[in-house]
Amino acid sequence: MEHQDQVLHYPDPRLRRKAEPVEEITPEIQARVRAMFPLMYEERGIGLAAPQLGWNVRLFVVNISGEPGDEFALINPELVEEGGGTWVLEEGCLSLPGIHGKVKRNKRIVMRGYDLDGNEIEIEADGMVARCMLHEFDHLDGILFIDRLSPVKKQSIKRKLRTLEEEFATASA
Repeated sequence: MEHQDQVLHYPDPRLRRKAEPVEEITPEIQARVRAMFPLMYEERGIGLAAPQLGWNVRLFVVNISGEPGDEFALINPELVEEGGGTWVLEEGCLSLPGIHGKVKRNKRIVMRGYDLDGNEIEIEADGMVARCMLHEFDHLDGILFIDRLSPVKKQSIKRKLRTLEEEFATASA
């Protein structure tokens, strides 16, 4: 299982792969998921998906408050329900440093998946928690928030994206 201890940056092709389901929640997987939280906090994030670490599995971690009691992981998540109308809010992403844009998302969601102990759980979320979960869920299908921006906004971030592409090419060379 390939992965790394730093967040992949756009345009790394691993960010565009559709992630595979977790077959079994082993102690190794539990340990790796637990290690995602300190990394997320270090990067000042509120959510982190496994594919952002080059780990091609369907799971993510979330903690929008930064308080230890509010963190959770969702393994093999499924979007069961979306509703509550939509709202537009500025988003950023640890894999797209320095880039922000307004994204329209549903206000309320229900997701089902498994916790770290392998228990099936259903999470009803609204507001920022729902937004964060949808953003991380997108990562599992290789979708980045920039894919959801308006054409005008996409045009306005072209130069920043090109800079990230050039940095990636240099680092990969």
